[in-house]
Amino acid sequence: MVTVLLVDDDPLARTAVATIVGHDDAITIVGQAGDGESAVRMARELRPDVVLMDLRMPEMDGVTATATLRAEPQPPQVVVLTTWDVDDAVMSSINAGASGFLLKSAAPQEITTAIKAAAAGDAVLSPRSTKQLLDTVRTDPSRRRRRTAAKQLSQLTERERDIAIEAAKGLSNAEIGERLYLAAGTVKSHLANIQTKLGMSNRVQVAVLVERAGLLD
Repeated sequence: MVTVLLVDDDPLARTAVATIVGHDDAITIVGQAGDGESAVRMARELRPDVVLMDLRMPEMDGVTATATLRAEPQPPQVVVLTTWDVDDAVMSSINAGASGFLLKSAAPQEITTAIKAAAAGDAVLSPRSTKQLLDTVRTDPSRRRRRTAAKQLSQLTERERDIAIEAAKGLSNAEIGERLYLAAGTVKSHLANIQTKLGMSNRVQVAVLVERAGLLD
């Protein structure tokens, strides 16, 4: 059973998401918070596996709350759920350690799948969300950032590089395994090694680095 803390300052939005998530017998919502400060306090008390986090909230915003939670000794996974397309706040939440993000308009199956994936340490963005995220990164014209990203990725083996590229396309571990003729568990192990080598906490950050290096062109 995956436990979830739902964070949004809009009670109607919380109700809508709670209804969606509540239809999945493998997920339980253990609490709801209306701002970042409450989210941090409740997460410490309830210790959910996953926090579904809105970004724009009073008192403490979602980016600050995400960074605070991810700095905890045993942090929950954080999935940003927002009405906004990719912007600076979303990118900041990813840099703060969020496992990924989905639009609130995402299909119910996308939301429940993302929760389960995050709980398993296998944060997978939907292809639509991945495209939005990487399109934003792609607009960055800095050649220096591209060279820096390429240098970071040079630490990887050829197999790890291939897996990183496929992960950046928004594929799940099973889908990557099918393409590269590997078991899903092997892919997960490689991704863990990739994140360790690159000093990153999740595959979304790896995806951003892959795009910045120009490997999806």
